[in-house]
Amino acid sequence: MRPPPPEGPEGPEEPGRSGGPLRFVALGDSLTEGVGDPTGDGVWRGWAALLADGLAEESAGFTNLAVSGSQTRDVLERQLPAALELRPDLVSVVVGVNDTLRCTFDIRAVAARLDQVYAACTEQGAVLLTACLPDPGTMLGLPGALANPLARRQRAVNTVVHALSERYEALHLHACAGDWTTDRTLWSADRLHPGERGHRQFALRFHALLAERGLATGPAPSPEPEFPVPTTSASLWWLATAGTGWVARRCTDLLPQLLTLAADELRHRARGTSARLDLRASAAVSAALAGLSATPAGRR
Repeated sequence: MRPPPPEGPEGPEEPGRSGGPLRFVALGDSLTEGVGDPTGDGVWRGWAALLADGLAEESAGFTNLAVSGSQTRDVLERQLPAALELRPDLVSVVVGVNDTLRCTFDIRAVAARLDQVYAACTEQGAVLLTACLPDPGTMLGLPGALANPLARRQRAVNTVVHALSERYEALHLHACAGDWTTDRTLWSADRLHPGERGHRQFALRFHALLAERGLATGPAPSPEPEFPVPTTSASLWWLATAGTGWVARRCTDLLPQLLTLAADELRHRARGTSARLDLRASAAVSAALAGLSATPAGRR
């Protein structure tokens, strides 16, 4: 259970009420940094900034510590210490996709790091926001032999995020299925980051979760884009330049291993034993969660 808010002279204090405006800190990777949602001057904005504008009638104190390319290790070692110094009332932690795109992927390590991050934030009394995300293989439309290994990895991360979100009573956004993957208008040209409409949906749905708890009292973000949808030629140019480079930088070390995983996938498919790969992945997730202490980290 999350520790109760500190007692004031007239009872428990609501987040942000005792020390000025509510303080919101966002942790994560390029999705939270805002990639895919450029403002008119070319700066990334993103769902977290849109959400911050609707948290309260008065302006919320907002700090975005997310950095493109970050993995769970980066969030734990670099972003978390800076976040804790800010004593936030609300913390979002949306990360994990970049872990799946590395040859060093280890679901035990991912689970342990997220457990530490979630615990440290909630131990300070912050409300935690989390989300599960679509797998890159599906979004990129890769052939099954290449997409399936990536899908298993992302499902593993999502399962861990679900379990830990429940453990730490986080407000969790299920963004790995349904219109998140089928509505192409939500996604940018690279098919890995939301476009402005997608970022607005992230903000809008998180706002709804917070409003249900009485934690968002400002106006909900508008679902309608503020800026014109990029033209086809502009999207293709971005994808051919910055977008392709983004994918290449994150997948170069994975490619040899991914080809090996694809070959293994094809062998199991030929033998009719593909279910073994799913069972193996599920067992790894179970072991990762079982390896965590029964007492949440930071509350021992």
